[in-house]
Amino acid sequence: MPRIRILPEILASQVAAGEVVERPASAVKELVENSLDAGAGEILVEIRRGGAALLRVIDDGSGMSKDDALLSLERHATSKLADSAGLASIRTLGFRGEAVPSIASVSRFRLITREPEAVAGTEIAVEGGVMRDVREAGCAPGTTVEVKDLFFNVPARRKFLRAESTESAHVEHQLRMHALAAAGVRFRFRKDEREVFDLPAGMSRLDRVRWMTGNDLGRELIVLPLTHGNGVSVEGFVLPAIHARKGRRHQCVFLNGRPVEDGAISRGLAEGFRSALSDGLHPAAWLWIEMEPSLVDVNVHPAKREIRLHRPHELREVLTEAVREGLAKAEAAKRPVFKVEATVAPARPVEERPVFHGTPREVPRTAAPREWPASLPVQQRMFEPVAAPAVAPATTSLPVPVPEAPPVSKAPPFRYVGTLHDRFAILESEDGLVLLDPRAARERILYERWLHDADGRGVESQTLLVPVLLEPGPRECELALRHRDEFAKAGIELEDFGSGTLRVGSLPDFLKLADVRSFLTGLIDELAGGQLPGSRVAFDLLAKLLARRAALVEAPRPHEALRLLDVLFRCELPYCAPDGRPTLTEFSIKELERRFSGAKSAGF
Repeated sequence: MPRIRILPEILASQVAAGEVVERPASAVKELVENSLDAGAGEILVEIRRGGAALLRVIDDGSGMSKDDALLSLERHATSKLADSAGLASIRTLGFRGEAVPSIASVSRFRLITREPEAVAGTEIAVEGGVMRDVREAGCAPGTTVEVKDLFFNVPARRKFLRAESTESAHVEHQLRMHALAAAGVRFRFRKDEREVFDLPAGMSRLDRVRWMTGNDLGRELIVLPLTHGNGVSVEGFVLPAIHARKGRRHQCVFLNGRPVEDGAISRGLAEGFRSALSDGLHPAAWLWIEMEPSLVDVNVHPAKREIRLHRPHELREVLTEAVREGLAKAEAAKRPVFKVEATVAPARPVEERPVFHGTPREVPRTAAPREWPASLPVQQRMFEPVAAPAVAPATTSLPVPVPEAPPVSKAPPFRYVGTLHDRFAILESEDGLVLLDPRAARERILYERWLHDADGRGVESQTLLVPVLLEPGPRECELALRHRDEFAKAGIELEDFGSGTLRVGSLPDFLKLADVRSFLTGLIDELAGGQLPGSRVAFDLLAKLLARRAALVEAPRPHEALRLLDVLFRCELPYCAPDGRPTLTEFSIKELERRFSGAKSAGF
């Protein structure tokens, strides 16, 4: 007797259901996608007990004839794909023809459907994959699918269902995703005889996102400009970096109308925010991507959640530029509301320091570190080209100082109050109390200077008298050499010395490190451990490390807060350091009054 046998049809459908129908939300996804493919303008979803007891999807789409309704219950029967060539140009959400028979094989299933021109509809009853009844039925045009007792004949699968509230939440999340993907369709959701939401048709995408986020967050949405690439268009919304969270569930991405998850898309979003995000956090975003079907493979995951892009780097770059442009416009829109205070009297006098002009070779090497200015006019080029004489410190013990403020300030109207433990500056704003972290502010300023110089003529470097040899390992060495151009932009010259060894010939002229070897080895290890997708990310990380080092070496000067603010608010993202730490923290008058009034009411 042969040991290999063909599975019975019902068993094969139940096996397929294990991949397609993971939980009630999976069935809702498949049925709603069928409704959208049928051109529905209104979809009603009802569930009971989390969808395990009852799950009903009603639409007003094209409906089916009796013959088509019967064929829809056969495995691999579909009207959306005719030949293998069509697989490369899929524009429908479904195409495999597995969802309906798989769901019917693990539930008590009922299908009612009618075409608009037909006199009567068709009702089909299936129980555990076995046909029970087929008859005519009076019904409205469209299709109704009713699923009862999901997994009743597969107890092992039913056992793994979570609490009713959990399953209901998954169903609602799935519907919200489809409601965002198809803003022109009316979506209604009823749970245990109670209507949860009713979204009218014709809502704009912005309105649906605001409905999903709420009014408070909706007001902070940043609109991304419509961006076109090679066969790709992107538009959508993001929230400021302060609202970034762990995980990516708050990133809603729709590719050709299909909710998808893809690492390249998430990385493109993160790169667009540059250093505004703390490690481990991901920005909140809602993106609609239109792409030529031939550029994406949607047939790589049983539930079609994941996709494979043929040119992921191009989509990532389009996303990155769209996010950066949107953030820049949002930041520019805020700046005009700031008022500049005419005169500011510091709480204590600022120590006067001599300023030396000339090239670094003209500066006397015997000057003490305390004799050098805290800010240098030459650093104005970090923001805009300015013909100014170079200014350099007389000693190499300090990193590049903070640039001098421009004549017109873009900073909010702060008044300097004092210093807290020689670490933080205390400021007064129109709305309350502000604490400034000078170290974090310098990190932001220096970081953006590296980015600006790298985009321009490059960071000035200094040749090492004795080159440093690194042996990070063959794979790490290959990674560093692959990003050699990015290291060069940062002022670090790397060469292949053979046998997994790197030769470091130069470093940025302002960066003085006690242990160059450990610094660069740690940097390369961090790059390798992060599995970075592109050179731009490698340079961003390098710039962050350099900025942090420069800011840590120099002691903070809180009493120079106002000069620092003038330069800080010429940055693209003045409110956070490159690693996401805040540069400013504000305590509003209302918050302070609430704190003190609470203490009073408590009897203090």
